[in-house]
Amino acid sequence: MKAKQNKFNRRKFLKTIGATGLGSVLASAGTAASQSEPNAVDKEQQDKLPQVPKRKLGKTGVEVPCLAIGTMFNLVDNQIILRSTLKYGVTYWDTANSYGGGNSELGIGKFLENNPEVRKNLFIVSKASRARTAAEIDERLQLSLKRMNIDYVDAYYAPHGLSNPAQLTDELRQWVESAKKRKLIRYFGFSTHSNMAKCLAAAAKLDWIDMIMTTYNFRLFGSDEMQAALDDCHKAKIGLVAMKTAGRTSRPRGGQAAEEEKGQKLMEQLQQRGFTQEQAAIKLTLDDKRISCACVGMQNVPILTANVAAVLDKTELTQADREAFKQYADATCTGYCAGCAEICDSALADMPYISDVMRYLMYYNGYGDKDRARELFAQIPGDVRNRLLSTDYSVAEACCPQRLPIGELIAEAVSKLA
Repeated sequence: MKAKQNKFNRRKFLKTIGATGLGSVLASAGTAASQSEPNAVDKEQQDKLPQVPKRKLGKTGVEVPCLAIGTMFNLVDNQIILRSTLKYGVTYWDTANSYGGGNSELGIGKFLENNPEVRKNLFIVSKASRARTAAEIDERLQLSLKRMNIDYVDAYYAPHGLSNPAQLTDELRQWVESAKKRKLIRYFGFSTHSNMAKCLAAAAKLDWIDMIMTTYNFRLFGSDEMQAALDDCHKAKIGLVAMKTAGRTSRPRGGQAAEEEKGQKLMEQLQQRGFTQEQAAIKLTLDDKRISCACVGMQNVPILTANVAAVLDKTELTQADREAFKQYADATCTGYCAGCAEICDSALADMPYISDVMRYLMYYNGYGDKDRARELFAQIPGDVRNRLLSTDYSVAEACCPQRLPIGELIAEAVSKLA
């Protein structure tokens, strides 16, 4: 009976927000609002809609929505997505100095210029993209604050994409203390999608790390090292934010025949439960109570509303659902880079960008984010890019826990991203 009630609630929610054309209610509301003010927040409609649940963010004590919007795109021309997040209480906005070529932060600035009263309800996170020194981090932060028309960020990540715990230096700690004293940031942390377990474990020993955004999804649940590192951070009361919850691979969507068969079976099982694979993956990650929030890239209202529906729904995933995900992960592991970059790096010391190339190919194939994939690929040093096709990857392939055909994937990346 409880399951039926939960499913009914989800259907009712989707009907309320216009699931027959996902976002039709928001679209009509946006049309009405735009007649007076294109960025106006419809407070009356916001009060009528269910709000995303909140969780405590580690030792900060702050409660944040368990669903955050990742904004790796141009927000200057996509103000409706920001307005729409507020209607469901998705008030955790994640951006970075480099996102959208700067247009992510500029879009937030445009929105807040027109709606300054909204700032007090937001939890804004930005990152020091490609900064290597404390001076560069400070420079990136000052630019971000100017772009977003704000005096402070709620949290700041530096490095943006930590792969080596050695980067958590005393110089960085001193900068954090200074930035907090100057009231430019409230909390500090880093993002990581390479060597995540080692970065998490190291951070757990540092009392000046408040929060971490890490790759975490159903493909990594079985990693003992990752689980131990998450435990360490949770005990240290570091707030944990999960990204890349969908667990998409570097292979083109559909993949090989065996992968496609496993994926189809999973989809059928989840659809019978009323979820898409992406919705179920978010729920599965948030079932881990150590995770405070799932940060998901949501470029349009249909994706936002679908993900909001997933986190609002109280239907619990079954052991059969979990087993289906596990089988799917096992069947498709040869297309998923688990971020254990140190293994590749030790196998091929003169080619330190293998896991990065895998990730960029994942953005291209798995997420369809072709422009961002090409932009990131172009940032790899030219001498390294020139050697990608002439390198023998057999040693790295022999060491890869995921059994990735690294040489084949690198060749595909070059053909698509160069």
